[in-house]
Amino acid sequence: MNRRLCFIVFTASMLLSASVARNGWCQEGFQPMFTDADLSGWVRTNTPPETWRFDDGVLYCTGKPIGELRTAKMYQNFIMELEWRHMVPRGNAGIFVWADDITARGVPFHRGIEVQVLENAYGDNRSHTTHGDIFPIHGATMTPINGRGGSRAFPTEKRSKPSPQWNHYRIECRDGAISLAVNGKVVTRGKDCVPRKGYICLESEGGVVEYRNIRIRELPSSDLPDDQIAIADRGYRSLYSGLDLRGWQAEDDSRWQVKDWVLSYRGNAGQTGRLTSEEVFSEVGFVVDTRLQSEDSNVVLEFAGITRVDLSDPSIRKHLEPQGRWNRIELRRTENNFRLLINDQQIKTLRPGIDVAGKLSLRPSGPVDIANVYVSDRKSQ
Repeated sequence: MNRRLCFIVFTASMLLSASVARNGWCQEGFQPMFTDADLSGWVRTNTPPETWRFDDGVLYCTGKPIGELRTAKMYQNFIMELEWRHMVPRGNAGIFVWADDITARGVPFHRGIEVQVLENAYGDNRSHTTHGDIFPIHGATMTPINGRGGSRAFPTEKRSKPSPQWNHYRIECRDGAISLAVNGKVVTRGKDCVPRKGYICLESEGGVVEYRNIRIRELPSSDLPDDQIAIADRGYRSLYSGLDLRGWQAEDDSRWQVKDWVLSYRGNAGQTGRLTSEEVFSEVGFVVDTRLQSEDSNVVLEFAGITRVDLSDPSIRKHLEPQGRWNRIELRRTENNFRLLINDQQIKTLRPGIDVAGKLSLRPSGPVDIANVYVSDRKSQ
């Protein structure tokens, strides 16, 4: 190779290296967030195995059911980079940061800060764009930079590419501030976020979406008060797939309707159904969200044949939301007892020392919607 050719090759190599460095791909300290087909380091919060698949460096999401995949680890300050593309026009997805361990009451999504991932054909309007909005969701808070009077931050430029082209996101989170670079330029920012430490989630919301080159670099953290930290892992795992009734035995399948993240019981007034887990649990705690659709609707939650929670009990009924709104029923297992919470308010303490194995049953009567069914038992700890 002559000197002139060597000089050309050297110069081209230096220019390529500089370009890659500018885009962040050669910075030290980044670690891949997906490494194997088992999705090590991630938790399928409320989606079944077929929703997410990692193969040959690409994470594939079917978009069904609506729900999320979260990290097993909490993060505070970090830089996250990834590429994404929607495979269908008007596709919808998202990335959540600083999120809780499970989804919020009556929705299939976590409380946290969402970085929007929308396909361009979804369309822009005053309430949202398809170019990298950032906003707090389901109880989180954020002060937007370049807002429009609400809590959503809007991008200063339109830089995202339509399906099926790849887009690059660089998300930087530092001390409650968040910024998003779309295809190489920062366009969206927010500050004063709460929580500012929590899990990272990828969202499945109907559209087929692919991700690749997902990596993270952690930055130095600091001590935070508890009210700025998301809810840490309580050991809950989902019992409802969002696709079918796998793992459950129903008295009458015809009355149960699988509607993505919502499971509906459509009995008439006075008609009572039963859905019983196939799995046997030990020292069980659980979360169940329910929406009563008529004045006569009710739900009884049972474990091991012992009635635990009857929503017709006057001491419970008075704490429920009005008809048609979601309620969260939680039987929280502690070291010495079980506490019953209705919509995050402690109602009563159940007798300590319950050490029995059995199945979990849901007994609705009248029209009832059920969602976010989670269980925490001795086996899952």
